[in-house]
Amino acid sequence: MKKFLKGVAVAASMVAAPFAAQADGHADLSYVLVSHAPDSDTWWNTIKNGIALAGEQVGVNVEYRNPPTGDIADMARIIEQAAASGPDGIITTLADFDVLAGPIKNAVDQGIDVIIMNTGTPDQAREVGALMYVGQPEYDAGFAAGLRAKGEGVTKFLCVNHAIQQPTVGERCRGYADGLGIDLGDAMMDSGTDPSEIKNKVLAYLSANADVDGILTLGPVSADPTIAALQENGMAGDIHFGTFDLGEEIVKGIKDGTINWGIDQQPFLQAYMPVVILANWDRYGVLPGNNINSGPGFVTKDGLAKVEEFAGEYR
Repeated sequence: MKKFLKGVAVAASMVAAPFAAQADGHADLSYVLVSHAPDSDTWWNTIKNGIALAGEQVGVNVEYRNPPTGDIADMARIIEQAAASGPDGIITTLADFDVLAGPIKNAVDQGIDVIIMNTGTPDQAREVGALMYVGQPEYDAGFAAGLRAKGEGVTKFLCVNHAIQQPTVGERCRGYADGLGIDLGDAMMDSGTDPSEIKNKVLAYLSANADVDGILTLGPVSADPTIAALQENGMAGDIHFGTFDLGEEIVKGIKDGTINWGIDQQPFLQAYMPVVILANWDRYGVLPGNNINSGPGFVTKDGLAKVEEFAGEYR
C-alpha cells in the first residue's frame, strides 16, 4: 500500500481538456472527473487544481473531461466514453438528472464507483447508485442568502441565471426568494452566457423595474457582466448585490463595495475530496458515512485576505 505523498506542489501550468493530473508514475488507480462546464468557464480551473493536488498527494491518476460548449447531451456521451475506458472511479456533476442519470447508472452497473460532485443533490446521487455527494445544497444555500439579504433590506430582486438548462442551479434563485419571503415570479432571468447579452438584459430589466433593490448572480459568468452593467448605469455600490461563487472580478467587486458578499461553495474541496475518498475506498475499504457539504460560506470584505491570495487557484 502506498503512503501519502506530502508537500507536493500543484503544477503551475494547466493544459486544455482533457486534463490529466498525473502522479509520479507509480499510480495504481485511475479516475476521471467529468464536468458540465464549457471551456470558457475559468471558474473550473480551481476544480482542476483540486484534482491535481489530490492526485499528486495520494498517488493516483486523474483526468478531467468536459463538453467544450457545455452541452449536456455531449456530457452524457463523455460519461459513457469514460466508463468504456474502464477507470477505477468516475467523479461527475449531475447537471441534468433526466439526461445524465442513465449513463451514470450504466457506469455503476459496470462496477465503476461514482461520486457526484458540485451539481445535483444527495438524493439524486443515491438514486443513480453513487457512493456519495460532495457539494453545496443549492436550495439551502439560496435560502441562507435570501435570509441574509432580507436582513440587509432587500425587498424586490433580480436573479441572473446563466445556467437555466441546469435545474439544480435554479434552486439557488428559488431558495433566495423563499429566504426573502416573496414569490420568485418573473425575478429569475434566463440570461444566457454571452457577456454582452447578459449586461444588456440586466440593464433593460433594471430600467423597466425601478423598484428592484437587490441582485443575485449565480457565478462569475453572470456576475462579471452584471458588475459592468451596474458600472454603466451608475448603480454600482447603491444596489444590494450578492453572488454565488468567487472569481477575480467578484473579489474586486467585494473589495470596492459593488458586491456585498460572495457565497463560496469551495470548489477546490469538491474536486479534492472525491479523489482522496475514492483512493481510500479502493485501497482500504473505508468510506465516510455521510455526504459532504462543501458550502455555503459567505465571503465579505472583511474576509478577503485568503481569498485574494488564492483566488482562481484554490478559492
